[in-house]
Amino acid sequence: MPVSAALRPEPVATTVAHDLSRFRAAVSDSFVPLQVTGHRTEHFFGAMRSAGVDDVHVTDLQATPHAVERTPELIARGDRDFFKVSVMLAGTGLLIQDGREAVLEPGALAVYDTSRPYSLVFDEDFRTMVVMFPRPLLPLPSTLVGELTAVRISGAEGLGAVVVPYLSQLALHLDQLAGTAGARLAHSALDLVTTVFTRELGLDDARADPHRALLQRIRGHIERNLGSPDLSPASIAAAHFISTRHLHGLFQGQGTTVSTWIRTRRLEQCRRDLIDPLLADRPVAAIGARWGFVDAAHFSRAFKAAYDISPSEYRAAR
Repeated sequence: MPVSAALRPEPVATTVAHDLSRFRAAVSDSFVPLQVTGHRTEHFFGAMRSAGVDDVHVTDLQATPHAVERTPELIARGDRDFFKVSVMLAGTGLLIQDGREAVLEPGALAVYDTSRPYSLVFDEDFRTMVVMFPRPLLPLPSTLVGELTAVRISGAEGLGAVVVPYLSQLALHLDQLAGTAGARLAHSALDLVTTVFTRELGLDDARADPHRALLQRIRGHIERNLGSPDLSPASIAAAHFISTRHLHGLFQGQGTTVSTWIRTRRLEQCRRDLIDPLLADRPVAAIGARWGFVDAAHFSRAFKAAYDISPSEYRAAR
C-alpha cells in the first residue's frame, strides 16, 4: 500500500457474505491472505465492518463456524509482517500459534503474528474484533512479543480490564476512526496494547530477569529523553551505571542497536505528530527538533529513508 494511501482515514467498509468463497476473498483482502474452510458451507454467513487510519486497521467480524489458517505458502506471498490483536465479543474460538493454544472467550484478548503460521477455529457462531498493524508500530522487540502469541489475556482483571473495553468500544464506533481524532484513537489503542504486553512479559516487574528488567528500564529512559539532542549510548550507559559495551550487548541480544532503536522511536514520534491535526500549524523542522533531530536536513533524510517519503509530503498526504 502506498504511504499516502495508508495515511488517509478509510471510510467504514461493510461486507456481508452468504457463501464461503466470497467471505474468504473479503477476509484475505481485509487482513492478509488466509485459507478459510467452513463447517456448514450450505448455511454459511459472515459479515465484516472495518476502518483504518495510519496503517492501523480495526475490524468487527461475525460469522458462523469456520476455520482460518495462515500457511507457509500464503506467508511467502506477502512482503509485510503484521501483528493482529483480537478481542472476542461473543462465542468462543481457539487460536494456535508457535506451539501454543489459547481458548478465547468473550472479553479475552490475544495476539498473533502474520509472519508465522497460525490457525483459528470457531466451532460456534461468534463475533470478534481485530486490530491489525505493522509490527514496527509496536515499541517492543518482536522477539519478546513472540512469547505472547496464542496466550489468552483476561479482560476481566488487571490491565486487561482497562484495555479490552476500550478496544471493544473502538470496534463498535468505527466511524470515529475516519474523523479528525482517528489517528489519536488508533495510536491510543496501540499504546494500551503495549502497556498490557509490557505487564504480561514482566518487563515492569523488578523481580523479573535482571537483564530484561534492565533493558526495559533503558527503553523507558530512552522514551523519556527522545527529545534531548544529548541522548546517546554514552549518556544512556552512564545513567544506568553500566559500560557502553554492556549496553550494546543488551540491544544486540534483541537483534538491533542502541542507535537504531533511538532513531526508530524518534521517527515514529515525529510521524505521529506530523498527522496530528492539533499540531498542523507547527513547522516540520520544529517537530523534528521536538524529538531530537536538531538538523532539519538530517531529519528529512532520515525520515525519507525510513518511510520513502519526505516529512512535508507525508503531512500533505494526510
